[in-house]
Formats: sequence, C-alpha cells, structure tokens
Amino acid sequence: MENTRDLRIVLLGSINSGKSSVGNTLLGREESELKRTAQCVKRQREVAGRHITVVEAPGWWTDTPVKESTELLKQEIMLSVSLCPPGPHTVLLVIRLDTMFKEDESAVLLGHLNLLTDSVWSHTIVLFTCGDCLGDTPIEQHIESEGKELQQLVEKCGNRYHVLNNENRSDDTQVTELLEKIEEMVAANSGRPFEMDRKILQKVEEKRRAEGERAKERMMMVEKQRKDLRSLTGMLVYRKDLFLHSH
Repeated sequence: MENTRDLRIVLLGSINSGKSSVGNTLLGREESELKRTAQCVKRQREVAGRHITVVEAPGWWTDTPVKESTELLKQEIMLSVSLCPPGPHTVLLVIRLDTMFKEDESAVLLGHLNLLTDSVWSHTIVLFTCGDCLGDTPIEQHIESEGKELQQLVEKCGNRYHVLNNENRSDDTQVTELLEKIEEMVAANSGRPFEMDRKILQKVEEKRRAEGERAKERMMMVEKQRKDLRSLTGMLVYRKDLFLHSH
C-alpha cells in the first residue's frame, strides 16, 4: 500500500468549470498566469504535511459529444493519468454549482470520462465549485433538486462529493476535508492508484508522436515553399530592374 502522504490528483471537467481555481485552492497559491491550454498542466507543492501533485487536463465543451471532440483533447485526457506515475490516487470531476446540470451535459461528461475506462469511477470524486452560490442550502438538497442526471453521476462515483468555495481560500478546512476524503477513498481502494492499461497509453503516445512528426514535416514544407517564393520574388524584381535600366 502506498503512503498517502504523497497524493496525486487529476482534475477533469468542462471548459470554465473552474479547474485552474481548484488547483490554486488545493496548492494554496494563486497562479494567475495559467491560461486555457490544449495540453495538461502539472503542478506540485507541499500542503498540510502531504506532497501534492495536481495534473489539470484541458476541458471539453459542454455541448460537444466526445465523438466530435478533437483528437488532441481526447489524447490529453487519456495521457493525463500518466503524468503522475504510477497513476493518480483520485480523479476530481469538477462541476459548477451555479449552472444547471442538464441531460445533454451529463452525456457529454460521461463520454469523456469513459475514455479512461470504467475502472476510473472507483477513483473519482465529484468536486463542486462555486460553493458560495449555495447559500444556506445543503449540498445534498441541491443534488436532489437538480434531478436524476446529477444524482446518477454522484452515485456512479460511489456517492463521493465535496464542495469548494474558490473565492474563500483562507478557509483551510475545505481543503483538509477534501484531502481526508481522498485518503479515505485511497484506503477503500487498498492504496491502489488508478492506472490505465499500458498498451492503450502506448498506442496514444505513438499516435501523438506520429502526428507530431507529420506536423513537423508540414511546417518544413511550408517554410521551403515560403523560401522558394521569396527567391522567385527576388529574381523577378532583379530582372525587372535590369529591364528598366536597359531601356
């Protein structure tokens, strides 16, 4: 069993769900230079006596089914779990509390999570952001009022959920309570982190390398065409000057 003093966390969620703010809250620091990126971002820090690794995967559009998402996005989601070897202790599924969780959004979310295979659910916790918008409403009441889609998602995650108010980072208890929930889940999983089938990840990595090589070749071809065009333009200008001077 691994020592849970070392906690590895992957953040997944839609675009604008608040993943970067969650990372800032977990690590206890503001990194305002973080911008939306098409690639995973990995950060580390000592927090509450634990060495925390946070990998933030790029988000998906809530109205775009996984089959219509870019290959790059799907690859990044799958490779996110390999950036904190041997694998994350938990996947935090980030969902905003200030927007309705509709049926089509649920289908999109499930499609993207299933890229990581069904075994991911035993390592997943639903992390609600914008906790301040709840007011005095208990989170359980909110889950009940949102309808069956959110209820089924929470059940799929073993009824594991937590609320963060990213606007109140001075409240350390919300982070320590989340870390304790993660450690409880790790214990329930006998200390085993989530690991993707190595063969699947190797195929994704090989595909990524091949695409990178093709992109490099395209760039070289475009650069050669530009160079040839500049040479041709220079030659035409030179001949024009010769013609004008000879008449």
